[in-house]
Amino acid sequence: MKGNDKEERNPEEKKRPARKYLLVRLWRYLSRYYLLLTAGFFLMLFSNILALFGPKLSGKAIDAIGIRAGGVDFERVLYYAGWMAVFYVLSAFFSYLLSLLTIHLTRKVIYQMRRDVFENLARLPVSFFDRYQTGDIISIITYDIDTVNQSLSGDFLQIMQSVITVLFSLVMMLSIAPAMVLIFVVTIPLSALLTRFITSRSRPLYRVRSKKLGELNGFVEEMLGGQKTTRAYGREEQVIEAFDRKNGEAVEANTKAEYYGTLAGPSVNFMNNTSLALISVFGSLLYLRGGIGIGDISSFVQYSRKFSGPINETANILGELQSAFAAAERVFRLMDELPEKPDEERAELLKEVYGDVVLKDVSFGYQPGQEILKEFNLHAKAGEQIAIVGPTGAGKTTVINLLMRFYDIEKGCILLDGQDTYQIKRDSLRGAYTMVLQDAWLFHGTIYENLTYGRDNISMEEVERAAKAAMIYSYIQKLPEGFQTMLSDNGVHISKGQRQLLTIARAMLSDAHMLILDEATSNVDTRTEMQIQEAMRSLMAGKTCFVIAHRLSTIRNADLILVVKDGRIAEQGKHRELLEKRGLYYEMYHAQFEEPVAS
Repeated sequence: MKGNDKEERNPEEKKRPARKYLLVRLWRYLSRYYLLLTAGFFLMLFSNILALFGPKLSGKAIDAIGIRAGGVDFERVLYYAGWMAVFYVLSAFFSYLLSLLTIHLTRKVIYQMRRDVFENLARLPVSFFDRYQTGDIISIITYDIDTVNQSLSGDFLQIMQSVITVLFSLVMMLSIAPAMVLIFVVTIPLSALLTRFITSRSRPLYRVRSKKLGELNGFVEEMLGGQKTTRAYGREEQVIEAFDRKNGEAVEANTKAEYYGTLAGPSVNFMNNTSLALISVFGSLLYLRGGIGIGDISSFVQYSRKFSGPINETANILGELQSAFAAAERVFRLMDELPEKPDEERAELLKEVYGDVVLKDVSFGYQPGQEILKEFNLHAKAGEQIAIVGPTGAGKTTVINLLMRFYDIEKGCILLDGQDTYQIKRDSLRGAYTMVLQDAWLFHGTIYENLTYGRDNISMEEVERAAKAAMIYSYIQKLPEGFQTMLSDNGVHISKGQRQLLTIARAMLSDAHMLILDEATSNVDTRTEMQIQEAMRSLMAGKTCFVIAHRLSTIRNADLILVVKDGRIAEQGKHRELLEKRGLYYEMYHAQFEEPVAS
């Protein structure tokens, strides 16, 4: 029995990762660039310490005003003012360097994170992409990763900077007037409790925001892809209404998240202003009693602002981090999706392929308890052409998915040249097949690059020969740049038939020993189909071929035709034999032709 080890679950239903777990994962990305982090730490340290000497020098300059009776000691004032200017200029210079370094660090982290996500996507099983919207996945790769990194790199250094500022300011305030520091014993805990309360409410809202934005992106991607169908059925108004609904949900989720996220800053700022008012009152009382000078009061007030300012900024940062944590959950959940199960330890590479394929008592279902194939048996001898036909949903494409190991069977076994396919390395097995699918896929690149996809060191003569055989050569020659013509967006500026002919030509250039044709000529007209039948026979010569077709005229010469119904083989035989049985195949053939002709 070859089955999945775990039951597939919706990722939104999985246990939410703890904040500590997310921080550890995020730190791993930052710690890769420890040299940049170290440089950033020292730049931030120098910038902040130099700036933090300013209030002390300012206080001394103020005291210097009243040193001489009836006058101002300009020499001392200018002395302290000069040092203030030097310190602030150096602080600004180091801060500028820190900004450049932060941009560089953010770029590296974004690049690495996006690369890790995409590398894992490339290893995920086909079943994953069958379950999730493309738009939602794109939203994670773009919006969510950007959200994480906008907060991560800059906010991490900002928090470190705040810690240094707060500690240094606290030390300086204790050295000036320890009694007045007691004010913060009351206001800081209140600020912390208030911030904690707000962030605990905002994090779930940011999570909902990311989810709703992903759903909106998925809907937009789906609708743009099907705009012709939408217009053909006159459903523009309904689509607009559906978009308005999803857009409204996304906006509402964003508004709620931002509302609670932005409450932290003003709330903490109110507490800081309360602290400043209390400092002014108690400072005045101490001055009247001769316990402190004007310059010290000025310095203390400035340090109190530097002390409370970072706390206020940290409260705002915590709001941003809630958004980053919500986005990080989606990024890491995608990153942690299990790739295809690794090959078994004893799995071997295919060295020589003959193409003898056996499916023995194979059962499979995409959902637990819902079998698509039921004890399915098939023997395709090397070099034979096997056609698989049947009603929609009978399980024809499922057979192909199992042959290619896009899905794992639940019961039975599949043999290739007498060897269990689960004892063959997956890449080696798939490399033994060439596929031409109903949905012709082309990538952004030249026609030549698309035709030679998967083949290296192939001559232009071979490419032209394949294009001629696939009846697409004359069309290519009419293009301004011929084989060097660029295709983009899956070749949207050429017809579906032309795209399919290009994929057929690409298959002709493959050196695989087995061929899968899934409605390979469904997008070409009947006349063109008849013209390329000879080329297709040339392509299939000597190869084991599996052909899924609805046009029964294309499989008359198949060595074996399997008629699949409800996951089982209802009939099998050659074209003439099946017509003589007057069963399901006869009915399907009769439905396509006015008079069934046993040719």
